[in-house]
Amino acid sequence: MSKGFDGLAFSPADILLPQNCEYSKWAVVACDQYTSQPEYWSRVERYVGSAPSSLRLILPENCLDGPNVETDIMEINNTMTRYLREGRFKELPHALLYVERKLKSGKIRRGLVGKVDLEQYDYEPGSRTSVRATEGTVMSRIPPRVAVRKNAPIELPHVMLLCDDPQRTLIEPLTTRKENMTILYDFDLMEDGGHVTGWLLDEESVELVLAAMQALWTAEAFRERYGLGADVPVLQFAVGDGNHSLATAKECYERQKRYTPPEKWKDLPSRYALCEVVNLHDESLEFEPIHRVAFHIKEKDLIDALLQTFPGAYLGEGEGHVLHYTWAEGEGAVTVPHPDRQLPVGTLQSFLDDYIPANRGSVDYIHGAEIAAELGRRTGNIAFLLPPMKKKKLFPTVLHDGILPRKTFSMGEAHDKRFYLEARKIR
Repeated sequence: MSKGFDGLAFSPADILLPQNCEYSKWAVVACDQYTSQPEYWSRVERYVGSAPSSLRLILPENCLDGPNVETDIMEINNTMTRYLREGRFKELPHALLYVERKLKSGKIRRGLVGKVDLEQYDYEPGSRTSVRATEGTVMSRIPPRVAVRKNAPIELPHVMLLCDDPQRTLIEPLTTRKENMTILYDFDLMEDGGHVTGWLLDEESVELVLAAMQALWTAEAFRERYGLGADVPVLQFAVGDGNHSLATAKECYERQKRYTPPEKWKDLPSRYALCEVVNLHDESLEFEPIHRVAFHIKEKDLIDALLQTFPGAYLGEGEGHVLHYTWAEGEGAVTVPHPDRQLPVGTLQSFLDDYIPANRGSVDYIHGAEIAAELGRRTGNIAFLLPPMKKKKLFPTVLHDGILPRKTFSMGEAHDKRFYLEARKIR
């Protein structure tokens, strides 16, 4: 069955599910959440107690620089090995899982769990691979993650890949086929995580998924959708969450390739990474803007420099990219006509990246317009309040600009992020 997926970046995987344990204590939120809230992880620790849990198999990001990190990593790897030895997992060979996540808001997020081919993923700006990053990868964040993964016998994913399927042909039809599938789990998640239910796809559902993928990513359909030339390769997925985790998996795979004959690369377990695919057009996915506040600058000088940087830019609102700002003297806007970037945040960020270091200022990235505006009204500061990014702009922007400016959007609250549940052997 898996052979039909040859050439596609996503395919069925040998998925491990925990057994003989309490799922509500097993599943914990992505390790890169609540990094400034150690009390969250303390509550999770108390709740889990001595029960089997994915908490024992991951390292929260706020522990990566801890004094005992090497010991922590060794303990994680030992626990993974022990769980495997004890038969803590059952394996579902060549499986795809349909997942419904009921968020705290009540909305349902629908996803498909399988594996992504890391040969078809590249996080470098300007990549032309089938799977691409949406934001710039901070390379300093990769080595500590490699230290966690390089000797691990299994992986647990929080990676979410987005597909651009406005006609809802890939995932949504599975909602009417649940009675043909085997239910695998159905439980409440801890800490406002909502509820999650998972089903194992039957053979006919897998074939329907395959047919939908093949139709969605034909070269002709892809180029027609975005108005592109014949030389532009198909973009199947954009990374929505977990880009640094996926980049880490890529780095570990590239290391193994150095010691493996090319004809055996396809058989390396490390060549693939478990992930969940979600439709960009799923109603539960909401893109919230992340605003910019510049500190320790001369506000009027910054506005003057912004006007001088872009030909034809002027004060006030008009046609083009409108950059609204708040400062001690009130509010205003600068319009940049005929921008060469897809998004206003791209236009603004390109300016700030040059101006702020040259003038010894600093920038912070703020969730929430009210907080950003309050900071911007303080003398020596200025806040730029950005509009929410329209989801339909994501793929065209990645195709046109390569990657989005850092901190372009936030995709849901921390408690809505993916929880660790499924696993897969990588050694």
